[in-house]
Amino acid sequence: MNRVTIHPTAEVSEKSEIGENTKIWHHSQVRENSKIGSNCILGKNVYIDINVIIGNNVKIQNNVSVYDGVIIEDGVQVGPHACFTNDKFPRAINPDGQLKGGSDWEIDKTIVKYGASIGAHSVIVCGTTIGKFALVGAGSVVTKNVPDHALVYGNPAKIQGYVCLCGHKLKPSQSKGSPGYCEICKKDLTNR
Repeated sequence: MNRVTIHPTAEVSEKSEIGENTKIWHHSQVRENSKIGSNCILGKNVYIDINVIIGNNVKIQNNVSVYDGVIIEDGVQVGPHACFTNDKFPRAINPDGQLKGGSDWEIDKTIVKYGASIGAHSVIVCGTTIGKFALVGAGSVVTKNVPDHALVYGNPAKIQGYVCLCGHKLKPSQSKGSPGYCEICKKDLTNR
């Protein structure tokens, strides 16, 4: 039995796939050919464009826009008002002045890897990959790939350190190849 919760004000295409126990809240829109995994939460006013792929156990908070070309893996958190882009050279019209149609767009892929978190009001520029368990600080503009466990913030977002699986900032480690040591859960991430 697929227990999906869809608020009456949400608009979910019959041509989308929604996993078991997923909740889609007020005024959200899920477009055709998108795939949303199990146990996900889409907050109020979330927009999921065509062809978007979202894994399991993903939390997308209020007013987030996820456009065609974005893949969000399992266990990702996307903070409120974050926005993904999908065209590096956006224009409303073609060089001849005619309004662009669907076939005129050049979609650039974006991937958010397992366990990553994106802070509120962040902008993720297309063509980037956000690594496993990376943390993007609130209000950041991500223009380049983010390594696994990296803590990035700013405009443009830059590496400011590394974070543990639990999300806390790592302290420097003596272990070769380790991004650091977590004082909270006592883990050294040498063997991630």
